[in-house]
Amino acid sequence: MPTLCKPAIAVPEYVITMEETLEFAARVHAGNPQLNLALRLIRNTGVLKRHIVQPIEATLAHPGFEQRNRIYTEESKKRTPAVIMQALAHADLTVQDIDAIVYVSCTGFTMPSLTAWLINELGFRSDTRQIPIAQLGCAAGGAAINRAHDFCSAYPDKNVLIVSCELCSLCYQPADTGVGNLLSDGLFGDAVGAAVVRGSGGTGISLERNGSYLIPNTEEWISYAVRSTGFHFQLDRRVPGTMEPLAPVLGELAGRHGWDAGNLDFYIVHAGGPRILDDLSKFLCVEPEAFRYSRATLTEYGNIASAVVLDALVRLFEDRGAQHGDTGVIAGFGPGITAEMALGTWTDARVAVPVPAGLGLGEETSWTV
Repeated sequence: MPTLCKPAIAVPEYVITMEETLEFAARVHAGNPQLNLALRLIRNTGVLKRHIVQPIEATLAHPGFEQRNRIYTEESKKRTPAVIMQALAHADLTVQDIDAIVYVSCTGFTMPSLTAWLINELGFRSDTRQIPIAQLGCAAGGAAINRAHDFCSAYPDKNVLIVSCELCSLCYQPADTGVGNLLSDGLFGDAVGAAVVRGSGGTGISLERNGSYLIPNTEEWISYAVRSTGFHFQLDRRVPGTMEPLAPVLGELAGRHGWDAGNLDFYIVHAGGPRILDDLSKFLCVEPEAFRYSRATLTEYGNIASAVVLDALVRLFEDRGAQHGDTGVIAGFGPGITAEMALGTWTDARVAVPVPAGLGLGEETSWTV
């Protein structure tokens, strides 16, 4: 069964705190009649700090779309290799063991995909499949895990590398006075993540079932307006309420698997904002503590788009928050409005399981799973 191994995460060296964000917003947007509303929304995000690839002064200067996309390309190539190598080490694999790369990002554009550069630069095999995903936004972290699961289910002896590179600060638009844009300037941060889904073996989450769901007629609720200055984030005020229709969908997915979505051992959920986590706690009837890893990501890094679920997973691993046999869910939410959901069981490769009787093996022989 495909196993999602421990991810690797890296954040840039430049840090901006909540207090600095509010100060910059008040100065840059002084006189904007919607400023007080935006400042209140930013305070309510619960984000204490974020990491960005440039000093905030350089980000606010905004040199133009062409220059920003050049920075995206340079920074992606600079920052992804080390994270990838760490993720491979966590999975006890090398570049030669990888059969497909799923690369997700919604904050810059390259063609060919960065997967081509990675294959050449890091020495992946030339027959490695490339699966770039560019337009699922924050849902892409869940989608990447699900597509890796699908690939390994079709090819059980294969391994898939997931790479998420989200440099959200390169989408900041200091001249855009819309409330959605102002809120995004105080919510999103930058991060690079990677993880391996092994076709067999490994410690982590054994992926058992996945599903997707699109809330009808909501495609304009989260979107980019593509202008000469780049990507302008657009957010409908109804987005925070989307967990009410999505929680039952998650419940149905778990129910078809014979599980109760309100009685799982771990929850790794995209933290788009505190309302998402609060509503899931309410509608799934689980304690708020169940989302502690996602909430910690939001507090310490902000919304890092598709990388949120990978960072929350790192926290689960490092906290030893799951034991062999524990059941859980991974869910990403993004434009569409799209939900990408996965169910899995924690599997520890170090746990020995007794061999069933009658297989002709010695009594003390055991299986490692």
